[in-house]
This record gives sequence, C-alpha cells and structure tokens, in this order.
Amino acid sequence: MDLLRFITAGSVDDGKSTLIGRLLYDSKNILIDQLEALEKSTKNRTDGSVDLALLTDGLRAEREQGITIDVAYRYFTTPKRKFIIADAPGHVQYTRNMITGASNANLIIILVDARQGVVEQTRRHSIIASLLKIKHVVVAINKMDLVEYSQDVYNNIVIDYADVAQQLGLKDVTYIPISALNGDNIVDKSETITWYDGKPLLEFLEAVEIDNDINLTDPRFQVQLVIRPQTEELHDYRGYAGQVTSGIYKVGDKVTVLPAGIETTISTLEVGGKSVDEVFAPQSVTIQLADDIDISRGDSIVKSDNQPQVSNELEVILCWMDDKPLIPGNKYYLQHGSRLVRSVVKQVEYKLDVNSLQQQPVEGNVKLNEVVKAVIKTASPVVFDSYGKLSENGNAVLIDETSNSTVAAVLIQ
Repeated sequence: MDLLRFITAGSVDDGKSTLIGRLLYDSKNILIDQLEALEKSTKNRTDGSVDLALLTDGLRAEREQGITIDVAYRYFTTPKRKFIIADAPGHVQYTRNMITGASNANLIIILVDARQGVVEQTRRHSIIASLLKIKHVVVAINKMDLVEYSQDVYNNIVIDYADVAQQLGLKDVTYIPISALNGDNIVDKSETITWYDGKPLLEFLEAVEIDNDINLTDPRFQVQLVIRPQTEELHDYRGYAGQVTSGIYKVGDKVTVLPAGIETTISTLEVGGKSVDEVFAPQSVTIQLADDIDISRGDSIVKSDNQPQVSNELEVILCWMDDKPLIPGNKYYLQHGSRLVRSVVKQVEYKLDVNSLQQQPVEGNVKLNEVVKAVIKTASPVVFDSYGKLSENGNAVLIDETSNSTVAAVLIQ
C-alpha cells in the first residue's frame, strides 16, 4: 500500500480538528481507550455529543481555547491506502508551524466555512500551498448544515476560490461540500447533499493519484553513508548508500560525482543487499562505482547528461522560524539533505506578504513567521535544483551554530 501525506488548513473555527476526528471516528481508526477518554472529556457538553476535535488538539492550551497551536500528526489506514495527517494551526502567528507541516505533504485540504466563504486566511493558506508546490488541493466547504445544505452557497464559494486558484497557478483543485460535525460526505456519501455527485472525502483521498508526482526524469542521489566493511571477503568493497531523490539509475550509466565534478560509471546497484539492474525514486539503495573516488556523506551522484546546479551562492525564499530576529551577516549551518555546510545570510532583498504575495521592503530585522527573499553564501558548494523544478532537491534548513536549533525553512530559487 502506498502512503498519502496530507495537511488540513483553514481559518480559526473552520472545523479542521473536527474533520480529522470525524475521519478517524467514521473510518474506525480510534482505539477503544481513546474513545472512552474522549467521551469522558466531553461528558459535560449539553447536547451529549462527542467533541471529535479533542482527538488532535492534545495541548492543554489548545483544549482550553478550542484552537490548534502546534502541528498534530495522526496516522490511519484503510484497506486501500495508508495516511499521515498533519493538522496545522490557522492563526497567522503560527505560519512557521503551517509551513513545517506542509513541507512534505502530497495534498492539502483547505477548509472553508460555508457561512464565511473565501476569507483572508483561505488566501494565505493557498499562497503557502503554491509556495511549497503542493500538487493536489481539496477545498472542503464545511458547515453546510448551517446554510441548510444550499447549492447556491456552494457554487458561489467554488467561483470565488477558482479565481484564487487561477492567480496562484493551483491546477489540481477538487471541491467537496461537507459537514464534519454531522459526517456528511466525510466517509460515506451524504444523503442530505443529494445535488453533489462527486466522491466523499475519504473515497477521494483513497483514489487520488500520487505516483505521477515522483520525478523520474532527473536522476539525483545524495550519499548518506559510505560503506567500507574492510573484511577479508569484502576487502575492496566501497558502496555509497542513500535514497534515490528522483529519477532512474541503471548499471553502466555514466555518472558525475558532485561537487567535485569527477566522471565515472555505475558498476553495481544493490537494494536490500541484492544486486539489481536498475533503481528508481524513492528507493533506498547502495551504489558502487567503477573507479575509486574520494566521496563522502553529502556528495551527489548524478547522470552526466542531466546535471543540477552547483554553487556557493543561493537565492532563496526563507521562512523565519526563530524568536531571535535574522540579521543580515549572521552565520548559520545550511542543512541540504545530508550535506551540512557553513553559511552566511549575505543580504535580505524583500519581504513577501503571505496574504497577497506582494513584495514589501524589509524594515529592520526579519522577525518570527516572516517570509523573505534572501541571498545565502556557503563555505563550500551546494548541489541543488530550484524548488520549482524539483522540490526534493531544492529545500534546506538553516541551523543556529550555537543553540543547534532550526531557525529557517529554505526554498532555493
């Protein structure tokens, strides 16, 4: 079974946590003790119903305020697919949490309150989805029960959001009218929303095609571990282990080791200790080369006729995630996959308004949750593709040299 990672986003009180709770509850993915604890927590509710949002809102502050603060991950399985859900906060001050949760999602569910329609938060989350190049977007129009399941309300929201999607270049957008509280169109098709002829949410999530999202045309492989057993049977064995980031490799392929720029040929490919003729993304493999070359962790092995960029000056979009401000000239570690290099933020060009995508001048230092365009200079070359071309090889993080905490998410342009 394949794995679908998706994130839910929306304004405060749009019902994100309730939606996930309903998905888990109706698909029978809640353990009996979880259900008992849930019923105990909500026994004082006047209508006697179970508050499904508590399945994901685990922090005390979240439960007290009825909001989501941190990204909560939930895992569930159906007979057709495995899922990892990231429940991201809707508040503007938690933009960093939203970007963290969305960074490796295949799909985003953007909730829209049927009473409110498309609001500023909807646009902001859609902008983050377009920035992070999330390929599949589901607009779940929630709380249809509060607008008497009106088709006109649904159609107006579809028209409004279609404009947003066109402006941001979001291509694969699906609209589903739902009521998370009542379970309409979540797991089973709604008997009330008879005018909607599409799939309910879970059925759509089980069927959405993600195989085509993997790039098989640009071969990229970053070394995570150099294997040298140095035993009598494997005296001269030198293997380079890691995960194929993208593309296909075959025995006999002419490859180049970057950033050194040395050409050689693939002599052996191994998967799970067995020799194979070809490997492809996202397999974990060991590559052996025809020549003995000085290769270490973080180096890249790419096809000689299809090479990425190699530079020690990067133009990037940064989402600042630290309480301490970013000051141009500060030094950080840049972690790009398994490659760790020293770097300095040379200059900050402009700030990106996450509500409108407009460029604004930076006044003073870059503060928490701000998204900026910057130039980073690295001590040694980085092998990369632009995030737009190949997101798996175009993302990185900045790490504070003293505290070792992650301070920024990096999208290489």
